Amino acid sequence: VQLVESGGGSVQAGGSLKLSCAASGFIFKFNAMAWYRQAPGKEREWVATITSGGSTNYTDSVKGRFTISRDNARRMVYLQMGSLKPEDTGVYYCTRVQSGIWGQGTLVTVSS
Repeated sequence: VQLVESGGGSVQAGGSLKLSCAASGFIFKFNAMAWYRQAPGKEREWVATITSGGSTNYTDSVKGRFTISRDNARRMVYLQMGSLKPEDTGVYYCTRVQSGIWGQGTLVTVSS
């Protein structure tokens, strides 16, 4: 199983970024996927989940600003982030739900 995140970068507050996660090594379309993030000095926290059927759920702090999506044909999961805030800064990870498997992460830095 391999998960590879990309799309991070530096952006000013109010800006947007789209993160991507390429999955391999398992039957992607049957699995729920999620994004987590870890801010400097803090524990990793859940951000969003998308089920195999496409249902989504978000932590309260990103509702209305972030959108998780998936492309089963390409084995990709995405996180579209908008109206970014400095507190969104951190390393973002994708994971197959309940697998304990993580990608290497991609760094998002939001400056005020």
